[in-house]
Amino acid sequence: MLEFEPEDETPFLHKEITEAIIGSAFEVYNHLGYGFLHRVYQRSLQVELARRGFSGDLEKRTTVRYKEVIVGEYDSDMIINNAVLVEVKIAPQYDKRDEAQLLNVLKATGVKVGILFNFGPYKVEYKRLVF
Repeated sequence: MLEFEPEDETPFLHKEITEAIIGSAFEVYNHLGYGFLHRVYQRSLQVELARRGFSGDLEKRTTVRYKEVIVGEYDSDMIINNAVLVEVKIAPQYDKRDEAQLLNVLKATGVKVGILFNFGPYKVEYKRLVF
C-alpha cells in the first residue's frame, strides 16, 4: 500500500494577525482606492483593524540594536498587537528595495514579522516577511 507523508503543517508565526492585517488592507483599498496620502491609508488601516478586534499603534518607536547594544530608534508606520510591524507605501509600483529595508528593520528591532503594503494605482500589493 502506498502511503503519503503529511506535508509540513508548521503554522505561520502570527498567522491570525497577519491574515487580519492583509484582509484589512484590501478592505481599505476597495473602499478608498488610489490617490490618498500615506497617512490616510495608515489611519484607515488602523480603524479597520480596530473593528476586527486588533490594536494598532501608529508610528510606534522601536529600539534598534547592534550586537545587543541599543544604537538608535526607528519609527515604524504601525505595530499591530505588539507583534507585527507594518510599513505602508504609496508608489506607482512595488519596489523590492522596500523589502530589503523592512528586513533590516526586523533584524535591528527584534520584531519577527513584518508586512509591507503598497497602495498603488491599480491594486494593493503586499509582502509578508519573517526574520
